[in-house]
Amino acid sequence: MAGKKLLVAVVAMLPLSVIADGDAKNGRALSDTCLGCHASENYKNTYPMYKVPKLGGQKEAYIVAALKAYRDGARPHKTMHAQAATLSDQEIADVAAYFATRFDD
Repeated sequence: MAGKKLLVAVVAMLPLSVIADGDAKNGRALSDTCLGCHASENYKNTYPMYKVPKLGGQKEAYIVAALKAYRDGARPHKTMHAQAATLSDQEIADVAAYFATRFDD
């Protein structure tokens, strides 16, 4: 929990110029694997058991920071690291833009 608070604090201090402009249309194309878990109501992973957060409407800067932290290994989660490991900064910005504008889930 302390790590999450630190991440939110760091993101809040970033100048907007550090966060790339995302293309939500391309983000939709990139997010098919994300939607399987992050678009389901009350979805829980089976092992280990934990609640998977819905991402629709989440702040874009938070998603960017989280994906970069998973990609770079700063946030330890094997599945999320595998998903983010090959994403470029622009692709991360695109996925974040898509989820930030998605309110129908």
